[in-house]
Amino acid sequence: MQLSSYEDLRSRLFSHEITCEEVVRFYLERIENHRNDNIYITVFSESAIERARELDRKLREGESVGKLFGMPMAIKDNIAIKGGRLTCASKILENYESVYDATAVLRLAEEDAIFLGKTNMDEFAMGSSNENSAFGNVPNPFDKKRVPGGSSGGSAAAVASGLAMVALGSDTGGSVRQPAGFCDIVGMKPTYGRISRYGLVAFASSFDQIGVLARNCDDVALVLGVMAGKDKHDATSSLHEVPDYSSEMATVSVEGLRIGIPKEYFPETLNPDVSRIVKGKLAELQDQGAELVAITLPDSEYAIAAYYILVTAEASSNLARFDGARYGYRSENSEDLAAMYVNSRTEGFGREVKRRIMLGTYVLSAGYYDTYYKKAQQVRRVFQDRYREALEKVDVIAGPTSPFPPFGIGDKTENPLDMYLADVFTVPASIVGMPAVSVPLGFDSQNLPVGMHLICNFFEEAKLLGIARHMQRSL
Repeated sequence: MQLSSYEDLRSRLFSHEITCEEVVRFYLERIENHRNDNIYITVFSESAIERARELDRKLREGESVGKLFGMPMAIKDNIAIKGGRLTCASKILENYESVYDATAVLRLAEEDAIFLGKTNMDEFAMGSSNENSAFGNVPNPFDKKRVPGGSSGGSAAAVASGLAMVALGSDTGGSVRQPAGFCDIVGMKPTYGRISRYGLVAFASSFDQIGVLARNCDDVALVLGVMAGKDKHDATSSLHEVPDYSSEMATVSVEGLRIGIPKEYFPETLNPDVSRIVKGKLAELQDQGAELVAITLPDSEYAIAAYYILVTAEASSNLARFDGARYGYRSENSEDLAAMYVNSRTEGFGREVKRRIMLGTYVLSAGYYDTYYKKAQQVRRVFQDRYREALEKVDVIAGPTSPFPPFGIGDKTENPLDMYLADVFTVPASIVGMPAVSVPLGFDSQNLPVGMHLICNFFEEAKLLGIARHMQRSL
């Protein structure tokens, strides 16, 4: 069954060429055939088929159907679906079942999407390679010896492997965009507050945002439009009007587009293949009428340092709730209450999560709060001002999604600082809260995917997707 896009699927469903049940069974069979790739933590086989049958009935009987009628979707396992496991790929939540639906999930369900299952990820979304999961790592669909990126590696691999048409991920510092770049698909992080975080398990609350992964920009625009908008359950969700992304995206032209090229995004250490492919695409856009504008974003080298101070501080606070007392994993090797807390967290959390909790506790401690946390917040404000200023001169900021192609499984696990640098180009958009997208550009000399990263001003998702769509179609 060849399905190029949701538009293709929808037309075939409405013409009765295929049914929702046939589509779901097709995807479930593919998921089973790829079981060894460890992409899904939980598969909703029975409920997905039941849901498909109900949608087929609605269509047969002439009832109105939603914008996402029959769309087979995967959901990252840190987003709540009522009655389904919500593990965050952690031992501490291994058998926990959600008691409510995330707002994003509810809005998708109301438009008749079908959920195939929950995808693997780095534990509590902490990682850049999907190697930190308590359920094992996920291989890259293009080279099984390499990583798919993280933390939404399972969602990216599901879309790239044809195990879902569209997937939800979460993006804190690049966790949707970087795996999208590593898996040759589109990955979008919208403006902070564009999508409700209600039902998204918190890692760093002032950074976290649900994002969308798909093979094409049209599907991203459609799903984004359904999820976006104010939510009474999330005070940080924005009142900003939700446009028709699909319509607005189609009006975007490359002619006269001013593309900002920061010199800081093309250091000497950048992988030569990545540099060549990204610069080649920029030259193509210039030939098509775009204007390439050299810009500078001073002090970009401090982005990673500021980011990891801030997110670890927030993580140490957010993860305090997982203590073995109320729900989740509880250690059996405890003689008193204090030991139960310590042992449950020690045994339940993985190494990277414990590392970040300890770092966050340290930077928030009385002796170091001003030195680290306060200073990082000041740096964050400087970045916001500089990106605003840059985007007054250009329409979009462009560069590589990652400084290197997908790396080997195990190559960076013993060097956390080297691993953190995988997000060096995606972190700034998260620091400032602006929308950003990774667009696939093709493959390097080793047949590994390379992506381009685009950043626009607040709430300019339609412009961003329009540019990305043009780039995809010109490949």
